[in-house]
Amino acid sequence: MREERFLKETAVEIRKNIVKMICKSKSGHPGGSLSIVEILTALYFGEMNVDSKTPTMENRDRFVLSKGHAAPALYAVLAEKDYIKKEVLSTLREYGSILQGHPDMRKVPGIEMSTGSLGQGLSVANGMALSGRISGLDYRTYIIMGDGEMQEGQIWEAAMTSAHYKLDSVCAFIDANNLQIDGNVDKIKGVEPLDKKWEAFGWNVIKIDGHNFEEIFVALDKAKATKGQPTVIIAKTTKGKGVSFMENVCGFHGVAPTVEETEQAIKELSVGGKK
Repeated sequence: MREERFLKETAVEIRKNIVKMICKSKSGHPGGSLSIVEILTALYFGEMNVDSKTPTMENRDRFVLSKGHAAPALYAVLAEKDYIKKEVLSTLREYGSILQGHPDMRKVPGIEMSTGSLGQGLSVANGMALSGRISGLDYRTYIIMGDGEMQEGQIWEAAMTSAHYKLDSVCAFIDANNLQIDGNVDKIKGVEPLDKKWEAFGWNVIKIDGHNFEEIFVALDKAKATKGQPTVIIAKTTKGKGVSFMENVCGFHGVAPTVEETEQAIKELSVGGKK
């Protein structure tokens, strides 16, 4: 469903659950979870061929969250999509919970790959795409990476592999919020110009506003129409999007909001969701 009002309302609920579950656990990564909400919402509710009733169907589209520390965003989406019960969200990072700090494919239905060690997701996505080709299946493989993750050498080895094998079923998003755990990406180890680098590695490159549903879907349609090349969508985003005191604040990369901050965040998101 690509109805914008539905998508925006769903994104608000996902953001609320992200903030609440991280507050409850007193641990987690709110900033980078909030920045990818529109991308995940577009994928799961308007693009991917997936079904929570048959989560392992052979020809399902695959999704890999390479920046695994943003797991709260994926968990919140899977709850909205009925893969897991919403009550489980409050157990984030608790001992014995299926919702660990990083995604665990052995415990959570809908999780395709256990991630968290940065730089590895694209290699896995390549393997999924090659497997589909060998098996004669036409599913697509989507992945979200962080811009700070572009500092990892394995990303570029995998990028060469995608292009070499002409894996046009691979569609990668880069969450370009220019913040990582220690500060601004461009000051810690600059990765720009990302568009020219990915083009040089043989990829179809699209640049968008990562919080604009229309732009996300236009990019996804272009990616589908591109043959013989993998596609990377460089999505300009805001870390902590939707919560005023978290937006563009490096400190909220891996710090949980207090109860008072969470109450303020929920109020802000509730007002925004009515617009």
